[in-house]
Amino acid sequence: MLNPAVGVGGEEYRPISGGLRLHGWLLAIWFAASFGIVFFAYDLQMIVGSWPVGYWFAAQGSVFVFIAIVAVFAWVANRRDGEVSTVDAAYIAYKHRLNRRFAVYVVALLLFLLALALAERWGLKKTWVGGIFLFATLVLYAVIGIYGRTSDASEYYVAGRSIPAVYNGMATAADWMSAASFISMAGGLYLQGFSGSESQPGGLVYVLGWTGGFCLVALLVAPYLRRLGLYTIPDYFGLRFGSRWPRLIAAFAAVLCSFTYVVAQIYGVGLITSRLTGVQFEVGILLGLGGVLVCSFLGGMRAVTWTQVTQYVVLILAFLIPVSWLAYKQLGNPLAPFVYGQQLQKISELEQRLSNSPAELQVINEYARRARDYELKLRNVDASLESERSALRERIRSLNNQRADESVIVAARRELVALPKDGVSARERWTRAMQDNLDRAKPLAGMPPHTKPFAGDPKGNVDEQQAFDLSRRNFLALMFCLMVGTAGLPHLLTRFYTTRSVAEARTSVAWSLFFIALLYLSAPALAVLVKFEIMSQLVGQNFDSLPAWIAQWAKVDSTLISVSDVNGDHILQFSELRLGADIVMLATPELGGMPYVVSGLVAAGGLAAALSTADGLLLTIGNALAHDFFFRGESDQAGAVRRVMLSKFALLVVALAAAYVAAQRPADILYLVSASFSLAGAAFVPAMVLGIFWPRTTDRAAVAGMIAGLGLTIYYLVINAVPVRSAFGLGGTGLWFGIQPVSAGVFGVFGGLAVIVLFSLLSRPQAVSAN
Repeated sequence: MLNPAVGVGGEEYRPISGGLRLHGWLLAIWFAASFGIVFFAYDLQMIVGSWPVGYWFAAQGSVFVFIAIVAVFAWVANRRDGEVSTVDAAYIAYKHRLNRRFAVYVVALLLFLLALALAERWGLKKTWVGGIFLFATLVLYAVIGIYGRTSDASEYYVAGRSIPAVYNGMATAADWMSAASFISMAGGLYLQGFSGSESQPGGLVYVLGWTGGFCLVALLVAPYLRRLGLYTIPDYFGLRFGSRWPRLIAAFAAVLCSFTYVVAQIYGVGLITSRLTGVQFEVGILLGLGGVLVCSFLGGMRAVTWTQVTQYVVLILAFLIPVSWLAYKQLGNPLAPFVYGQQLQKISELEQRLSNSPAELQVINEYARRARDYELKLRNVDASLESERSALRERIRSLNNQRADESVIVAARRELVALPKDGVSARERWTRAMQDNLDRAKPLAGMPPHTKPFAGDPKGNVDEQQAFDLSRRNFLALMFCLMVGTAGLPHLLTRFYTTRSVAEARTSVAWSLFFIALLYLSAPALAVLVKFEIMSQLVGQNFDSLPAWIAQWAKVDSTLISVSDVNGDHILQFSELRLGADIVMLATPELGGMPYVVSGLVAAGGLAAALSTADGLLLTIGNALAHDFFFRGESDQAGAVRRVMLSKFALLVVALAAAYVAAQRPADILYLVSASFSLAGAAFVPAMVLGIFWPRTTDRAAVAGMIAGLGLTIYYLVINAVPVRSAFGLGGTGLWFGIQPVSAGVFGVFGGLAVIVLFSLLSRPQAVSAN
């Protein structure tokens, strides 16, 4: 029977104590570069070299600081501990073979892109270009999955702990940069600017949160978990606390947050596949899901790792090529992250001009009128609904009597069928429509000025000061949840089990953040360049001459993009264009007038981002269900093989369940992903970090803290969901301190931390030793 205080690798668990001065200094720098800079962002609006200082630091400067923190920690800690990667001839030869294969793959991919570009120029149809991209990438991933198939427990769970730091960093980056990073982050920056509004934090919070969290991974978690030689994150809880309940709760939390996360990825898979091939959204989900299952089902972490390495190259090329193209088109320099500051001042001028445009004011007034109409309907919902129903029936009767065109009659009948079925659904729909029109009855369709830090004004009237405080509070809360959630996501932490040593785990975190930063530094640039392109080129066009890609994307999903001639002048105003966050990156090649082969590459990159993360998440869920829920301590070969086979079966079932949920389109990608970070941070991080660094942490305290943190987070998410509040007739907002539900983890983390500390202090100190 496996000793609960001894890892799979045979090392006894020992809580960390002493020698933490380096941690303290680096965490202080991390805190100042993130929370400190953001808190005082309003006071850092001076312009230096065309960049507002606060904006530049939040978009780029902090990321450079985070990379330096992780790299310095790896270098100093490895030298201090005398830990270096084992150097032997076989391992060196193995890495040389990997380097040669990787170089051949990159060259082959570039030649493939060049060949498709030439084929398109010579007349290859767009549908063929999209089909070839989809087929070629899925076949490549399938071949890797088949080649890497295994039933060996070490290979299936942790890739045999043989992945070099650089390649593990690349695989981690692909695993990490999900559909939210590739598809939605630039869109969130486009819609929300620096910091969003008081009710919708966003913009640069994702750049800061998703990069700053790697400092916590490097300093507080990854090396210490790798030292134990485990297979899963729940393994740690069973090992550290020596009882079954912490492990079971951790397994449940792993399934919950990973399932929420994977639904968003599969939604992204369906979105991209349907656009790339023209098939229905649901069919696109099933096509993409096949690529996920071939890799994760057959080869586990071994196949997933090398699939993610290949996917990283696809997604990073797919992101950097369009943003570099736009930068060169607008500024004559393809180095977008370093030159897009020149467009910030131009965007500010365009925002001012659009806000004062008479045509834009007409659109705003029309949205305000529609909001008032919905407000009147909501005063007596049942009567308003019956009045609309009667009016439509009378109109249909009149059209039939006049023998009007059949298409007009059919449209009227569809309008009648589309009416809400009852008063409850009518109230919900009209309330949502009223709020939507109120939001759009503002300058720039309710979008905040791009470089402005936080809504409101700290020097304005009482309402403006309150809006500023609320906006800054929500920004800081969401950034905290994203950072702490990063340190708790099981599918990310498991990646660092695959390195050969603790030293390589530290180095791997640094490489991961470097590869991630290549995209995260470019996303703010893409948002700015796209916004300038739309404001200066697309707005003002006649509706009859709008580009065809707008209608094509609208057919895929009307929530992605829509236009309507609200003021009836047949000219597109900025407020008449509605873009969803998920469309900005996907439509960039068409917006910038690039060849369709670039559109195919972007779609393939988005597909790679979604598939790579879905691979890791499904593997984590399958392993939690099979390895952790049913683990009884057996260490024989037959028991390990049984758990691997059970993991594969669980993975298949979960994949189908996630596909079904994604087909219902439950929420946008960014919201789903952000919610999973709150869940992961509250469930894992307090117990895990205290268990690593505070020997007094007890098993009962861990159980109580995990339940309290997870329960509090779930409660806050659920009780603030609109359908729940409507169903129970709850009035008001239900928010605590004005914090939005997506940041529920801020309460769960601190609540769980307090419970663990309190229970541990009240309990008898627990010795962590062999039983």
